[in-house]
This record gives sequence, structure tokens and C-alpha cells, in this order.
Amino acid sequence: MDMLEVLAPLKKTIEAKTAAPSEHKWVKEDEFGTSEHATLKDQLATDYDTRAAKRLGELQSTSYAVMEYDKARSALQELQSLLESPDKELRELAEDDVEPTQELIGQASAALKSSLVPVHPFAHLPCLIEIRPGAGGDEAALFAGDLLRMYEGYCARNGLRTALLKYETADGMVSGTGAGGSHVQEAVLEVDSPGAYGILRCEAGVHRVQRVPATESKGRTHTSAASVLILPSIAAEGGADMGEESFNDPKSDYYIDVKDVKTDVMRASGAGGQHVNKTESAIRLTHIPTNTVVAVQETRSQVQNKEKAWRFLRSRIAQQRREEREEEIVRLRRGAGAGKVGRENKVRTYNWGQQRVSDHRSGLDLRNLGDVMEGGEALEKVMESVRAWMAEQEVLGLVAEEESKQV
Repeated sequence: MDMLEVLAPLKKTIEAKTAAPSEHKWVKEDEFGTSEHATLKDQLATDYDTRAAKRLGELQSTSYAVMEYDKARSALQELQSLLESPDKELRELAEDDVEPTQELIGQASAALKSSLVPVHPFAHLPCLIEIRPGAGGDEAALFAGDLLRMYEGYCARNGLRTALLKYETADGMVSGTGAGGSHVQEAVLEVDSPGAYGILRCEAGVHRVQRVPATESKGRTHTSAASVLILPSIAAEGGADMGEESFNDPKSDYYIDVKDVKTDVMRASGAGGQHVNKTESAIRLTHIPTNTVVAVQETRSQVQNKEKAWRFLRSRIAQQRREEREEEIVRLRRGAGAGKVGRENKVRTYNWGQQRVSDHRSGLDLRNLGDVMEGGEALEKVMESVRAWMAEQEVLGLVAEEESKQV
């Protein structure tokens, strides 16, 4: 079946997911809005209208992708007719062009599918990267530190601003910059650049490492794991970067009723000096309906710890609510052969012995472990493959959702 026929049913699903219906309606004979796009473009050339300009922007990427897809398909059809030509020279020229044209069709198809997927509601926000060791004891804690430095390196190379909000090690260290080789118990790295969530949300899940620990006398390879959670970073007071969302709007993902939160004030534990241990500056918030607990003891100021704890809590609750709303679509995706990317799922393996990184979602294998762990171009290549995979799954989910309505 032609790609346009496969994707056309998504129109209604995507239209339903947009906030307010546009006055410029999709019509049956123009499933992807290409005719409407041309009409609006001509209209704006002579008479500017804000609503028309907004609608043109909505149609731009899809219309362009459809045109590129049609152009590539037409070129392939012409080449196929030339392959049947009695002229040998023409046949040879056509044969040379078939493979590049098929590649163009694949690229246009991917662009079309990507243009139809609604933008994630948190994609424009900064984010928090939470890293915790899993199974594997000391080796897992060391690997958690490796992941933290990997993301710090990636952000530095890509001009993303970062701040280490939380850093707890086995020796009681609760703040600082994260020394190499530390046994990390929990780290929270804020990536305070717009759009960071959209860039890094592909990293959420369980990351597994296979290597020989320094303490292993017999040279045996051990398998350990660390979990990575990507959360939207929310300012202490709502803001323009949150669009219409508000801390005071009960319909907002970020809203939390203060009556649902239990606050405990206590003395900080572990290292940190006399003051931090002798005053009640540590804060623990418990969201009773979900039993979500956040504890912060980074500074000697109770006020600052409480503010930071509320930021963490809002981020976690917002993420949970988003995941809950997607559960039905997740079920449909699984039926279509797709799977959910979640905290509990193994997403990537780092094999030191083979110097290989394998992503279990996109299927990409790279034998450039060093550059990946430094947050270099190899890591970006892995992440880009996962973003493409995620877009594919979202399209499959939308198709499955639309098909379920037709039954």
C-alpha cells in the first residue's frame, strides 16, 4: 500500500489531538492539506491574516514532505518505465538512478511520518536527568557516575547549560561536582536550556554495563545497571515556558494540591559540616495520593531545600500524569508490535570488553564506546537513532489508535 494511503487516516487522530480546531478544515480530497497550503500561501501573498499565517505554519512541514514524497515516487515510476526501454544506454542510466531514488523515497517517507506526529507537550522545556544505580552493588554505583559524566560531556559539547542539583555518594557526599570514580547513589543533573527535554527524553530507561570490575581478581565480566529518568524541569513559579500550564490550574500536569503533600523537616544526614548536621534543614515531601517521596538536603537553608524539593516533586508528578494518559495508546502500540520506553525497561548495553554500545530499541550497534562515554558524536548518533525509532513507534501507535476506532 502507498505511504500516503497508510498515513491518511492519521489526519483525524492528529486533528483531535490539537488544542482548538482551526477554521481552515481538512477536506476529504486534501487529506494532507497540500491544496489548502497552496491556497493560504497565495492568500497571504496579497493579504496578511494572523489566523491564516498560523494555519500555514501548521501545514508547512507536512505539505513539503508530501510534495517531496510525490516527486520521488514519480521519479521512480519514470525510471521503472525506462528499465523496459529497448535502448540499452537508457536502461543502464535508469539502473544507476534506481537505488538513490529509492533512498529519497525512504527519506521523504520518514519526514512525512515525523511531520504527522504531535509534538510532545514537554519537548520545549528544560529537563532533569535523574541517575540511580540498580543491580550490581559497587559496580552499579560507579557506572551511575560514568553516566553522569557522559551526560555532562554531551551537554557541554552541544551548548546545553547544566547544573548539578543533587549528588549523593556512598561516602555521604551530598553536593559538589562529582569526582571520577565516585560511588554515586543518586544524581540529579538539570539541563537548563529550552528544548532539552525533547533532545534527551530518548535516554530514559535502564542502562546496563558489562565489564570487569577493578576488584575482580579472576577477570570475570560482571553485569550491572543504572536507571536514567528524564523529567521536565519546572521553574519555582510557573512561567511562559510552560505555555498555558499553571501550578494553580487543577487541570494542569504541574498542579499539586498542597493538602495532598506531607512535609517533614529533619536534620541532614551524612557529611556536610557541623551546621548542616545540627540544624533541621533537610526537607522530605510525600505526595500522599501517589506515595511519591522527594528528599533534599543539599544546602543549609531550609527554604532553599524546600523550594528545590517542590520542583522535583512537580516534575515527577507531571511525568507520571503524562505516562498515565498514554497507557491506552501504549497498549495499542504493543498490539502493533511496539513497546513502551519506561524506567523499568532495559534500553542500552555498554560492553567494555568489546568496546561496543548496543541500543535495544533502535537496534544500533557502535564499536566506539570511548566516544560515547565522553558524550561525543558517537553518543549523538545513538540518540538520533532512538529518536527516529520513537517517532516510528508514535506513528504506529496513532495508526493502531485510528484503526481501533474503525472496528
